[in-house]
Amino acid sequence: MSKYKKGKIVKGVVSGIETYGAFVTLDEFYTGLIHISEISHEFVKNITDYVNIGETIFTEILEVDEESCHLKLSIKNIEYKLHKPHTKKKIKETSLGFKTLAYKLPKWIDYSIEKINKK
Repeated sequence: MSKYKKGKIVKGVVSGIETYGAFVTLDEFYTGLIHISEISHEFVKNITDYVNIGETIFTEILEVDEESCHLKLSIKNIEYKLHKPHTKKKIKETSLGFKTLAYKLPKWIDYSIEKINKK
């Protein structure tokens, strides 16, 4: 019995790209194809606008062929990209400094009090 089932979301690595779709390697035995029609609800002109070779992505299993260890896959209805870690950006100080906050804070407080009183 396979660990891959229809409807399951799995992680794989894009191993090839052709004009008709992207190949994904899931483990040492199973590979799959994301047909171009399963990449997006929009028209897909270039598959590399969505995935690139070597990229690790999530994909949804549409069909499993146990005999050939091949899967039909889709990224159309899921968030397929792995979230990249947030990069730190250096804070740039403006010439106004905290003056903007000092100016806006009383307005924000008044707005919040009005909002609370309306409840």
